[in-house]
Amino acid sequence: MLKDFKAFVLRGNVVDLAVGVVIGIAFGAVVTALVKDLITPLVSIPGKANFSNLHVTVDGSTFLYGDFINALVSFVIIAAAVFFLVVRPINALAARRRAGQETPPDTRDCPECLSEIPTAATRCMYCTAVVGAAPAAGTPS
Repeated sequence: MLKDFKAFVLRGNVVDLAVGVVIGIAFGAVVTALVKDLITPLVSIPGKANFSNLHVTVDGSTFLYGDFINALVSFVIIAAAVFFLVVRPINALAARRRAGQETPPDTRDCPECLSEIPTAATRCMYCTAVVGAAPAAGTPS
């Protein structure tokens, strides 16, 4: 039983998930500090940015809607910061990497029976016709 648990814990996806959670928490702290210490003061320059004192009392119950407004504004600012500082640059890098890694197709059509055969094949596996070597990449077929 202990051996099965050890195999489960040391499986790659469990360890990857644990590392991802730890890195995510640390990254969340960095983004929160960025928003709290750098971006929120910029937003508060033209006016009031702390709504925590706003509340309504109804029959002895206090509704702290100012805290909700603070949380909502923080969420929007954090989401925008993550999008513009992380997501867009990563997407741009991934697109640039994909553009340079175009691969030729793995298959081609048999000129006799029009079946799909591997590019490296010299004979069709369906009609047994000799198809010859595949044309070089970039040359018309």
